[in-house]
Amino acid sequence: MQNPYEINGLVFWNEEEIRLRETFRDFFARRLQAELLTLNPQWSFHYIEAPLLTPRDLLNVNYTEDDIWSQDMRETPVDRLSSGFRPLALRPETTPGSYAYAQYLLNNHTGVKPPFVVWQAGKSFRREIVQPTKHMRLKEFYQQEFQCVYTSDTAMDYHEAILEPVRAMIGAMVALPTRLVESDRLPAYALRTMDVEVWNGDKWMEVCSISKRTDFPEKLRFQGKKDIVEKDALVLEVAIGLDRCIYNWQQAQRQDIDKTEPLTDIPETSEEWFANAKLVTPESDEQAMAEIGAHPT
Repeated sequence: MQNPYEINGLVFWNEEEIRLRETFRDFFARRLQAELLTLNPQWSFHYIEAPLLTPRDLLNVNYTEDDIWSQDMRETPVDRLSSGFRPLALRPETTPGSYAYAQYLLNNHTGVKPPFVVWQAGKSFRREIVQPTKHMRLKEFYQQEFQCVYTSDTAMDYHEAILEPVRAMIGAMVALPTRLVESDRLPAYALRTMDVEVWNGDKWMEVCSISKRTDFPEKLRFQGKKDIVEKDALVLEVAIGLDRCIYNWQQAQRQDIDKTEPLTDIPETSEEWFANAKLVTPESDEQAMAEIGAHPT
């Protein structure tokens, strides 16, 4: 991870790091799929790539022009005159594209019905403040986000059920202590958000957020046994920062840092969770990677 441009928040990735990211991506996808199918064999999975340029009106309203890289309206006189013009922005997260594809699946006679997952692994962009690289606040970064759509009357609490498996799979790959904590920022669209943090010898770093979202753009309409069924939607979102996973894996390979999980600096809101959490510090990440027949080098 180098910075030839010498611009804060813009890094280059070498071949080893790229292959490591791909290993993480595949391992996380297989693990999450296996966990959800264990809970309910009716889940279906749809791996997609949406455009990086996203209609501005689809982005969360909380993103301002100070947060995102958006189209300069002053430079698009021809586009403004065209029919159906919609300003574009580089996506700050993959969610809008995944939601749009989920709506396509539901509304175009594809036979897809809840529960189903639309997921992506790709770049997102934000106007991050200038910080040292060790904080991993990048302007251009890789996300792996799973939008797991199901009906609101489902008896299973998928959010609660998936917390520990997600923490464990991340801990197995980064080979450092991990913990679950309540997020210090609950988005307006979420009923609950939990974070997975990794201790890297310097700080507890958030690498994943797990939310129960209520902002799916429409009711779920699908073919029931006899008639069309219409129900409210809930979305289990698992959002993983792949760049941060790479950074922490690299920290785990160093010999000059203390990887022992600290007993202090525990946020008050997470004490109960930390007391009950199981920390994962595997002897080697090779065992986890062997499960998918891959290795970072």
